[in-house]
Amino acid sequence: MPAVQPEPPCKVLVSGATGYIATWVVQTLLERGYSVRGTVRSAAKGEHLKKVFASYGDKFEVIVVEDISKVSIHFPSRVDAIEHTASPVHLNAVDPDELIIPAVNGTVGMLKSVLKDESTKVKRVVITSSGAAVLRDDPMPLTFTELDWNDQCLEILKKFTQEGRKNETPDMVKYQASKTLAERSAWEFVSSPENQPRIKWDLVTFNPPFPAIHEVTTPCFPQQSDGVKANAACNDFLANTGTCWIDVRDLAEAHTLALETEAAGGERFIVSSGLWKWQDFIDAANDLNPPPKLSTTLPVGCFNTAKADRVLGLKYRSMAETTKDIFADYEARGW
Repeated sequence: MPAVQPEPPCKVLVSGATGYIATWVVQTLLERGYSVRGTVRSAAKGEHLKKVFASYGDKFEVIVVEDISKVSIHFPSRVDAIEHTASPVHLNAVDPDELIIPAVNGTVGMLKSVLKDESTKVKRVVITSSGAAVLRDDPMPLTFTELDWNDQCLEILKKFTQEGRKNETPDMVKYQASKTLAERSAWEFVSSPENQPRIKWDLVTFNPPFPAIHEVTTPCFPQQSDGVKANAACNDFLANTGTCWIDVRDLAEAHTLALETEAAGGERFIVSSGLWKWQDFIDAANDLNPPPKLSTTLPVGCFNTAKADRVLGLKYRSMAETTKDIFADYEARGW
């Protein structure tokens, strides 16, 4: 499929627009010159976005979609591309289906809605999956590529289900299964012999680690992420706990590049800035010169991304730059 460009005026639908990743995707698209339609589950949820992006005037609009899994040609109509980010992200589910069903149905529902609109202008659909759909636990150090799938989490879920202990499945496994099944359902949808002849657009998926503009009111928000826990963390935790990371602004840039890069169509991309431990960010913070002026003192104390680098040409921010910008925001808020 031909790449999508901001000029002539091009409109992109961003689902789940109040989400952490989605808000940065919206901002990056608007800065690049695109018009954006963001979906929210209620009018109240869209009020903050309207304030944040008020300077873009009618280039940003909000539309209420209470249930994105319901097939409708209304919300994706008259757009040129779709960034689908809406999916439950929490570890509070009792029944795994609380995460799996909305994740899968929301993804498939979006694709069905586009397919149902015979007059659609959509050229590309970009879906935010997760590194959780790629990596698996292993005692040996491994390098994961886009060919890898986290079938391990599905096997664990199946085992607990067969034993009659489905709700006792570990919380992270429930989340991993939802991301794995949702992304797989998207690829199965576009490759289906029934759907393929009717599809006029192509698919791109991203598998990022959890990235490190909500309306933030305290340093401990958002509560569903790791938050700022360094003051209570022991040295062993800081030195040994971590995984891969990406600056959310780089992830938003990747979503935009996926629209503009013709070769990205039909591809799955791992995007990650590299490995980290909590101590790495503490060290980066303590190396800042001049140091941030905060209300509290600072404690002292893998993925193969070649494909995304090659096709998208994505350039990642350094850990030092990300850390500097985090504390500059804290400083501006007087925290």
